[in-house]
Amino acid sequence: MPLTNAHSVEHFTQVKLKKRGSDTKYLATVLAIGTECDIALLTVSDDEFWEGVTPVEFGSLPALQDAVTVVGYPIGGDTISVTSGVVSRIEILSYVHGSTELLGLQIDAAINSGNSGGPAFNDRGICVGIAFQSLKHEDVENIGYVIPTPVIKHFIQDYEKSGAYTGFPIIGIEWQKMENPDLRKAMGMKPDQKGVRVRRVEPTAPESGCLQPSDIILSFDGVDIANDGTVPFRHGERIGFSYLVSQKYTGDKALIKVLRNSKVHEFKIKLATHKRLIAAHVKGRPPSYYIVAGFVFAAVSVPYLRSEYGKDYEYDAPVKLLVKHLHSMAESPDEQLVVVSQVLVADINIGYEDIVNTQVLAVNGHPVKNLKDLVTTVENCKDEFLKFDLEYDQIVVLETKTAKAATEDILTTHCIPSAMSDDLKA
Repeated sequence: MPLTNAHSVEHFTQVKLKKRGSDTKYLATVLAIGTECDIALLTVSDDEFWEGVTPVEFGSLPALQDAVTVVGYPIGGDTISVTSGVVSRIEILSYVHGSTELLGLQIDAAINSGNSGGPAFNDRGICVGIAFQSLKHEDVENIGYVIPTPVIKHFIQDYEKSGAYTGFPIIGIEWQKMENPDLRKAMGMKPDQKGVRVRRVEPTAPESGCLQPSDIILSFDGVDIANDGTVPFRHGERIGFSYLVSQKYTGDKALIKVLRNSKVHEFKIKLATHKRLIAAHVKGRPPSYYIVAGFVFAAVSVPYLRSEYGKDYEYDAPVKLLVKHLHSMAESPDEQLVVVSQVLVADINIGYEDIVNTQVLAVNGHPVKNLKDLVTTVENCKDEFLKFDLEYDQIVVLETKTAKAATEDILTTHCIPSAMSDDLKA
């Protein structure tokens, strides 16, 4: 079955495939989208499409300096393009589309817009990966990245096992290197012990009741972890221990050895996918919103930040939101970061019109857990006033009856059909 990049079919309404040398387009069905690994699995029901199609053979992970040829249809022309290079680096890479880190190949062949989803072959014609992103910077050129076959096979096997994509699991911790000898001594580590220190444990992780801050993780599934967080890889190479975790599947269990208060403990932990406070993707769902008295409330996600501040949102978004995006952890699976997205100007909200993308902390003293929680609190409010506690110690106070009555006129003025998105009406 055809594979491509997840970002190539994101927000799709219809996907069509065309074989090289053919003028016929075939309607395709998207079977699975792996946002973290940036891979999508397709199929075509028309038997004619499969006539003369030869499946590619997946090879093993290439070695450094192995030749690689990337095939695709990048910008600059309409016909097939072939670029060649060598593997220059193999390590845990940042997958931009998935906002995650997985094993990846760096090659010195140009990967441009349009190359996405194209195969990368070795010199024997065996597929060693899928092109998916490149590094754009004034100081570099011809640096492209390829999703390697171990990640591709994990995605396919995940789909075959579950009938759907379940994701790449994580332990659910933030950790610190233990390279400083004084730090190791203070933590009660013996000279022959190595590992990494647990800084924080995600409250939503299955092992949140098992691991504790300042635990030292010595090994994962029997593989010793070095003080810099690496494990043996191959041919004398080392790689981040998250690689071992990424080889597992959601719901799998792993044995970890932990040093706690100078005593060694072993725990069997369950691995799960990452629950982010600020979601990396909305996965095809329309945006959620709620409007009262002209105040537009929304849950923050990475697509939301991109729509508000562009592709450089990590530089241009408000510092408070960026800190939450980079460092905050969800306390529960359904927690969201809710903001006043904007204020639709009306008489009732005079003086508040400059409030933009500011987090809502509480409504009438009730902490806001998610957007649905805010809607329920406001809709059921019987108090004389609605009081919103915002970030930066700001408050918004509105007379409840007047605010609710003004909402309908504001919606009509701005040609908005409903005060809330469909998912909040249930």
